[in-house]
Amino acid sequence: MSLSDRLAQRGPAPTEAPAVLRRTARHADPFAALKRSVHSGLLESLGPKLYDAHLDQRELEMRVRQTLQTVLERDETPLTSADRSRVAQEVADEILGHGPLEPYLRDPGVSEIMVNGHDQVYVERSGRLEPVEAAFADESHLRRTIDKIVAKVGRRVDEASPMVDARLPDGSRVNAVVPPIALDGSVLTIRKFATDPFTVDDLIAFGTMTPAVAAVLRACVHGRLNILIGGGTGSGKTTSLNVLSSFVPADERIVTIEDAAELQLRQDHVLRLEARPPNVESRGEVAVRDLVRNSLRMRPDRIIVGEVRDGAALDMLQAMNTGHDGSITTVHSNAPRDSLARLETMVLMAGVDLPTRAIREQMASAIDLIVHQTRLKDGTRRITHITEVLGMEGEVVTLQDLFLFDFHAGVDEHGRYRGALRTTGIRPRFVERLLDRGVALPPGIFVGEEFQR
Repeated sequence: MSLSDRLAQRGPAPTEAPAVLRRTARHADPFAALKRSVHSGLLESLGPKLYDAHLDQRELEMRVRQTLQTVLERDETPLTSADRSRVAQEVADEILGHGPLEPYLRDPGVSEIMVNGHDQVYVERSGRLEPVEAAFADESHLRRTIDKIVAKVGRRVDEASPMVDARLPDGSRVNAVVPPIALDGSVLTIRKFATDPFTVDDLIAFGTMTPAVAAVLRACVHGRLNILIGGGTGSGKTTSLNVLSSFVPADERIVTIEDAAELQLRQDHVLRLEARPPNVESRGEVAVRDLVRNSLRMRPDRIIVGEVRDGAALDMLQAMNTGHDGSITTVHSNAPRDSLARLETMVLMAGVDLPTRAIREQMASAIDLIVHQTRLKDGTRRITHITEVLGMEGEVVTLQDLFLFDFHAGVDEHGRYRGALRTTGIRPRFVERLLDRGVALPPGIFVGEEFQR
């Protein structure tokens, strides 16, 4: 029997609404008209006070909520107390916050928010993605929210510049892509940062590192070794960078350089620099590379670069090789050796005609330790390699692993990895350098003995 005959026997296929229509029906808001009415009444009552730059944020919030209750009481729509509270909260979120995303920004269990269009929102909880019922009214509603976010940090997004990196006031990372680049509507991704930054004890509790690894990293930071943190997107590199930065003594002058400010250092003597994109006239750009060069004139004890992704790698290596020991940076990579390969590629992006051997010698001389982090299939973020950079052998930069994650331990009944970081039993060469600088590591820490802080 032919395919056409079999299809004829089945009869006509059932009609099904397109996915977009199904999502829109699922997210239909019974209070949409009421919220628009209340929103308009609120704008009429407060007017330009909503945009008064001299008005304190707390005072603005108080006025908005007071006026909101007055407008709701004036409205004749019958509402239960629960519905009234819901409408008031959602309108307040729209005026003062980020609309339908605000509940998830407040939720400490949500680590990332992904808006795939005005009617499709996903969040990450415990390393797992899940869809949520939040939705924007339409594309223009989503665009207004994106514009509100990026305008607060002096950036813009439009057809001429359809991609932007920004941040929220709490440091959470924001990326937005709008049409014509985003074909199905604007896309917004928010990677939330904890209000109270994670500490080394938190990372040990999460299983990201062990007490022995924490002691080694603390000693390396105190001993002013240059550290490169590698890993994939969302692997926790910035969190680990924050923790390593917390080990820097409080009496040192720290300069941080970032594309979008995310680091949350607790020391007093910290100078924060942030790159700036070009303006509408394609002028005024300040790149990370410019900031790295300028930081050398600011008498830094430590230079911490949030991430190197271009020719700034050359300036960073030169800073590490010219007396600025103890610098820390991150790079996207799949493994410790890949970190060096990517660094080499980025140095070539600087436009300086250097032979490959010269670049590798600079890397071998500048970088002392590579910390590699991975986001595992169970959603956890783990440090999987602590690798020492030894030097050059011929044309190759030689590495040796000091700690490795034990994948052979397998997974439990919930799919979570049982393994942890284990020492390889190799004593690193930098131990003597640390001793010369007055930093001693606990005995037996590299030979597999049980370590307690």
